[in-house]
Amino acid sequence: MRLNLKNPIVFFDLETTGINIAADRIVEISYLKVDLGGNETSKTILVNPEMPIPDQATAIHGITDEDVKNAPTFGEVAKNLARDFEGCDLAGYNSVKFDIPLLAEEFLRVGVDIDLKKKKFVDVQIIFMKMEPRTLAAAYKFFVGKELDSAHSAAVDTMATYEVLQAQLDRYPQLENDIGKLAEFSSHNRNADFAGRIVYNEKDEEVFNFGKYKGRLVSEVLEKDPGYYGWMMNGDFPLYTKKVLTTIKLRSLNK
Repeated sequence: MRLNLKNPIVFFDLETTGINIAADRIVEISYLKVDLGGNETSKTILVNPEMPIPDQATAIHGITDEDVKNAPTFGEVAKNLARDFEGCDLAGYNSVKFDIPLLAEEFLRVGVDIDLKKKKFVDVQIIFMKMEPRTLAAAYKFFVGKELDSAHSAAVDTMATYEVLQAQLDRYPQLENDIGKLAEFSSHNRNADFAGRIVYNEKDEEVFNFGKYKGRLVSEVLEKDPGYYGWMMNGDFPLYTKKVLTTIKLRSLNK
């Protein structure tokens, strides 16, 4: 089924040095842009992470230090990426929990201003897990009817994700062909940050989603335990989480 788009949509996949959102880096980004007419353009970019790629990461995606030694850094490609993503919604496989938070970290790290929070996110994995809990390879086999060769190649995974979403719309009539509705359906929580450390409650208030203050209003915790702010700012939390925390703190101080 052809996607019913109000904005162009970018399907993207990252290969990285690891799975730590705050510390790891992108080594490859592949994205498929679908415009309002259904026309597709794709691009794959190797990125020098400016740190060694661990052997365990190479074992998954096959990208080595040698492969990226002459590749541009993320800072050198960030503005072009932001331009390509301008005005687009985003989609991916396991993107809400990993790819989007890590991408946000990379943009913040190099000082490129892109407000990802204004975009709609469709996570095909969450739709799949709610409908048929399996892996991307199994999803591709189930929905598309073909074997997924070269799994963990960013370009192959990106195209497979696009095809799976189209097939999901064909298979499940209860899924509305609307990116906003799909984004809502494919999210577990309404995150205030990308990593899900801070989420919105039913009153649209920010609450902590981890640790000893889980479920407590962030503004109340910062007022009653001011040291918690410093602990988080000095801790191994993503930059975007710290940015959201600071925004809440400043908002409370200005009241």
